[in-house]
Parts: sequence; C-alpha cells; structure tokens
Amino acid sequence: MKPMPEKPLQGKFPLKVRLAAPRGFCAGVERAIRTVEETLAMHGAPVYVRHEIVHNKHVVDRLAAMGAVFVDELSQAPSDRPVIFSAHGAPRVAYEEAAARDLIAIDATCPLVLKVHNEARRHAAANRHIYLVGHANHPEVVGTMGQVAKDAITLVGSIRDVAALADCEGPKAYVTQTTLSVDDARTIIDALKVKFPGIAGPRKEDICYATTNRQNAVKATAPGVDLFVVIGSRTSSNSLRLVEVAHSAGAKRAILIEDADSFDSDTLKEVSVIGLGAGASAPEHLVEGFLKLLAELRTLNIETIETASENIVFNTPLRLAS
Repeated sequence: MKPMPEKPLQGKFPLKVRLAAPRGFCAGVERAIRTVEETLAMHGAPVYVRHEIVHNKHVVDRLAAMGAVFVDELSQAPSDRPVIFSAHGAPRVAYEEAAARDLIAIDATCPLVLKVHNEARRHAAANRHIYLVGHANHPEVVGTMGQVAKDAITLVGSIRDVAALADCEGPKAYVTQTTLSVDDARTIIDALKVKFPGIAGPRKEDICYATTNRQNAVKATAPGVDLFVVIGSRTSSNSLRLVEVAHSAGAKRAILIEDADSFDSDTLKEVSVIGLGAGASAPEHLVEGFLKLLAELRTLNIETIETASENIVFNTPLRLAS
C-alpha cells in the first residue's frame, strides 16, 4: 500500500506552541506610553517627543495618530508645546537646552536607566574613569555617555574591545546598558575585572529586571523548538537579544518579526514545535495577532512557560503629576 501524500500546510496539521512568559511591555515602557497619553490629555495635541518614545512602530504610530509628534532634536519642537524625553534617556545637553528654552519638559526616561545615569555621574565625581558596556549608537548608550565629560567614559561592546583598552592611571568603574544579553554582559564585565583589578561596579546589576526575566523565559522555552519567533522591532536592543538567547538556548532557528503581517507562512514548513516571545516594547495584541495567524494555518496546542511574575509599576513623572 502506497503511503498517503503529505497534506498541504492549510490541512491544519497540529502545531505545538510554547509561549514564553513574561513577555512584552515592561514597567518602563508602560510608564513612557502612559506619559505621552496623559500629556496629550492634559495639554492637548500636539505634544512633541524627543526620539521614539519606545522602539516599536505600532506604539509610535498609535501615539502619532493621537497627536504626538516625534522629533530627532529639541530644536524641531516649538517653545509653547510640551516636549517628552523618551524611555531611553537623553544626554545632559538635551536637558540643558530644554531649560534654556524654558520648555515644558517631561522626562519619561525609564527609572532604571536614570539609575545608570546617576551611577555614571557619581563615578565621574569620584574621578573614576568609566567603562560603559553597551552597543554603540543606541539611544540609551548615547544618553548615558552624555552624562559625563567625553574623556571620562569609554564604550566597550565586546571582549575584543576590552583586550584593546589601554591602561589609564587612577580608579576605574563600569556601568552597563540596561537591555544587554545577561550572559554577554557578564562575560565582558568579567574581562574588565581581569584587566582592571579593583574596578568598581554597581551594587546591583544595571541590566533591568524585565530584560533578565524575558531572557530567562526564552531560555526555558527555546530548548528543542524547531522555530522560535520573537515579536519586536529591529531597533529594539532587548528584542534582538532575545533572538540570540533563543538560538543559544537550543532553538533550531530563531527569528525576529514586527508583527503577523511580516511573517512568511512558508517558514512553518517542517515545524512541529514553535516558541514565541516578545520584546519589552511589543504590545500583547501583536502576540495575539500572531497566534490568530497560526490558528488559521495549523491546529494549535498552546503551552505557557512562565519563569517569573511581574507586578512592578513606575510612577508618573513628577512634572506631569504636579
């Protein structure tokens, strides 16, 4: 008896979905989005935002439709309208410009990023040379490096960068970008400690709780899956790191998509187990939309793998609250 031919993809083959939790919005992202919404409610449109409030096109487009105007520099914002600093933070020169122009400035910088800013300024005041572990040109890194004099801070993004560092006299310290791969950051920090014994570091690691939780969830979800999908923006550092973590944790393949519309259904061929997570700036409705697409193609068996529970909420910025 001849074997039956394989049914086409639309034949609703079963698909095991391993759903990573926690995923999606973190407290800093929720606070930043809420800040724009409440500023619009209080002051009316338009409200100006320095850079994307968070790195997600869907979020930015929705807020733009409500009356938010996203600009690259404060010079593009008129003096009679509120201006909001994004969740990623800004260099001190931006705050000084806002003060000089007497702008209604509202700071939506994530409190955990502000913690790193404070650390950098404290180290600089103590005459320690600062090594910032992070990715060049990321807005958060630009903001942190802009907290101190240029000659007081050096960016290191890899083990090779550490090896190439010239020694400098005096005490030293390190801080890190909050959205790095936990494992990669630890490796670079260990190398810094070997190169500069006695280097000072934060009392509590700079990588934020949400980044750590999402990476741990992906590590628990990815082993053995045929395909791991991370929903998030390509400009989102923490989303890119989740793809790397999924691959290193055992996923046969890991990809990043913006939303269900950007997913090629042919990718599901020969996939029987799929993992799914989302970056810290990706709204949950994008996850739901992707699951809906999968349900149209296959018969789903969904398992949620939860590695942590999150209940952190950050308060509204003081200028807005007052």
